[in-house]
Amino acid sequence: MDISLNKYISDSGFCSRREADKYIEQCRVTINGKDAHKGNRVMQGDDVRIDGESIRKKKSTIYIAFNKPKGITCTTDRKDKTNIIDFINFKSRIFPIGRLDKLSDGLIFLTNDGDIVNKILRAGNGHEKEYIVTVDRPLDQEAIVKMRNGMKILGTVTNKCYVKQEGERKFRIILTQGLNRQIRRMCEMLNYQVQTLTRIRIMNISVNNIPPGKWRYFTPGEISTMSELLKGSSKTEIIDGFEE
Repeated sequence: MDISLNKYISDSGFCSRREADKYIEQCRVTINGKDAHKGNRVMQGDDVRIDGESIRKKKSTIYIAFNKPKGITCTTDRKDKTNIIDFINFKSRIFPIGRLDKLSDGLIFLTNDGDIVNKILRAGNGHEKEYIVTVDRPLDQEAIVKMRNGMKILGTVTNKCYVKQEGERKFRIILTQGLNRQIRRMCEMLNYQVQTLTRIRIMNISVNNIPPGKWRYFTPGEISTMSELLKGSSKTEIIDGFEE
């Protein structure tokens, strides 16, 4: 029995399929000592390596909630000195689910479970991500209404979403979508510059009680609730990986 190379790497807990494709494109992956290419299949007994490191099957499933500080990059690439993996320094291989912009902070999940990634990230599955945002000048009601009703960015129109003003220059927004730098682009279209952007919740899990730069395991109750929320969610190709 054989499986696709990017799925094999993801299932091992080394990184997500998207990151695996990047490693393959960068000619950093080998199968039985030969350079690998996108579309390759892995057979039982094949020796798969990234940067010379052997890829082995994960021993147990890990789910982590991390309060990412500003300045940390959500990548598994150790060549990036600000990578999230070295910052956390976990005892075994894990990778981030989705991204959070380097200048943003707040909640991000890390796991070694390749099957869960697309279920959470795929925009069509409609899973919520909640943010608190501050901008450089006072907000007006017209801006709030425009963000709520959808805005044209990146050649598409953003989904309608929950937006509530929390202060003169602060608002709360809940997305079920995740276009590249979506909140920042929406604000720029309205002539606002984002000063702080913090993700405080993904689905049923909150960043509350996790200090900046610290992490914790999902509780059994959180895993159970998330499993229920993910029932029926598609694992097919990601339409929009959530990131800010």
